[in-house]
Amino acid sequence: MSVDNSSHYVAPVAGPAPATDAVRVSGKPASLWRDGWRDLRRRPLFWISLAVVALVLLMAVWPTLFTQTPPNDGCELANSNEGPAPGHPLGFTFQGCDIYARIVWGARTSLSVGLLSTIIGSGIGLIMGAIAGYYGGWLDALLSRIGDIFFSIPYVLAAVVVMTVFSQYRNVFTLALAIGGFAWASTARVVRAEILRVRQAEFVTASTALGLSRFRILIKHVIPNAIAPLLVLTTLSLAAAIVAEATLTFLGVGIDGMSWGRDISNAQTSLRVAPMSLIYPSIALTLTVLAFIMLGELIRDALDPRARASR
Repeated sequence: MSVDNSSHYVAPVAGPAPATDAVRVSGKPASLWRDGWRDLRRRPLFWISLAVVALVLLMAVWPTLFTQTPPNDGCELANSNEGPAPGHPLGFTFQGCDIYARIVWGARTSLSVGLLSTIIGSGIGLIMGAIAGYYGGWLDALLSRIGDIFFSIPYVLAAVVVMTVFSQYRNVFTLALAIGGFAWASTARVVRAEILRVRQAEFVTASTALGLSRFRILIKHVIPNAIAPLLVLTTLSLAAAIVAEATLTFLGVGIDGMSWGRDISNAQTSLRVAPMSLIYPSIALTLTVLAFIMLGELIRDALDPRARASR
């Protein structure tokens, strides 16, 4: 039997072979935070709200950068309800104080109470929600029922009771504790739901197989991967805390010092003859709260892949 020793024909390749299976390794890997930042920086509302928040923070930290007029000293009844004057662009209150100076200095109180109460409420909510969602069982049932009790109590009403009982200790910390100590239940619910989702992930199973303790897995792996909704909720809670501080001060159970809520309350008596003394601090309060709400909403949309895909 004869054997065919002729070689097989191979078609010539014109140029290099296409790299269809080539993997691009030079670019940065996609992540939730990187995709969110890429979406945020393309939205003008993000920069507008961030500019307003930065301006208010700068007013709270460094008020003398905006005005050299003391908010309380130098109040003259001769200037009562007067309009704008050189060095006093917004006019005067009923007591003859500079409205612009009081708005600038009032930002410190509003943001101090808002930040402290948000830290207290978010901290308690994070601890309660994380423990309840990760460990489950009777501990989840107990902490969830405690959260339901606090959730059923309006935190503004509870803060009114607390500030009335401790009227001799009316300061920033007491008011922040009264607000944040009763406003953590909604945060705990969100954190618990996110922990329940993250604890089913494969990296948690792998960490358990490697012999890591449950507490270490919770701190190092579960909480960092469930922190995105808490960040959004914290921004919205800060806006709500600023409103709560102004409401309590308006009702007369807040801080005795400088505050936008106190200026709004004091301006009621001269609303008909000098409405701008009430409108200006109300505008400052509204813009600040609106900026924090917009910032929280934009961050929530940016961190949601479905919301990004729908735009």
